[in-house]
Amino acid sequence: MRRSPLKPGTGFKSQGFARGERIEAREVTKVKVAREKKHKCAVRTCRAEFVRPQPFVTWCSPECGAALAMAKIEKQRAGAAKAERKADKEKLAKFKRKADHVADCQKAFNAWVRFRDRLEPCIDCGRRAGAGSLTGGAWDAAHYLSRGSHPHLRFDERNVFAQLKGCNRPGGTTAASFRAGVIARIGLAAVEALEADNDPRKYSVDQLIAMTAHYKQLLKNLKAAA
Repeated sequence: MRRSPLKPGTGFKSQGFARGERIEAREVTKVKVAREKKHKCAVRTCRAEFVRPQPFVTWCSPECGAALAMAKIEKQRAGAAKAERKADKEKLAKFKRKADHVADCQKAFNAWVRFRDRLEPCIDCGRRAGAGSLTGGAWDAAHYLSRGSHPHLRFDERNVFAQLKGCNRPGGTTAASFRAGVIARIGLAAVEALEADNDPRKYSVDQLIAMTAHYKQLLKNLKAAA
């Protein structure tokens, strides 16, 4: 059986050309639509709508382009400064003595105690400081059993409470009133257990670093919750 001859322009080659032309036309249309689509300026204080002359252009005017460029430079500078501070901190950490790590840990621990007790009255006199006193330096993290006579209890959470600075100064309080405040806060049994606690605490540098990070994180969590 003989096949009928194909009509002119209906051959496989012609069909392929036609299909290619249709695909090309669709792509051209897509590019045209993309070029004509309006975008918002990347500058937050502007956000004007504009048609991008090039796909990489995210600013609507030369002024906004300059603002974005300056912001990028400033971000790079800030990143470099942060990296430099981190490197300096790591370099200094290598020369820290154990006493320095103890001081760092004490600072983090005391900051956590003050914020932990922010809603409590002074452990000694029962008074409350005025508004804004948490940031005004009105409070100390006071040790019931002092660090001098009981260094092993310096980081014991049962032994440290927020106390008004006036009460934590020489002549500002008595041992009896302080003890009464601690008993009211944690109970007589806990106070007697604390006073009987003579187990030595020996902290390594790694432990002190871990404890410092721990109390910093506790403080961060408390502030986030508050």
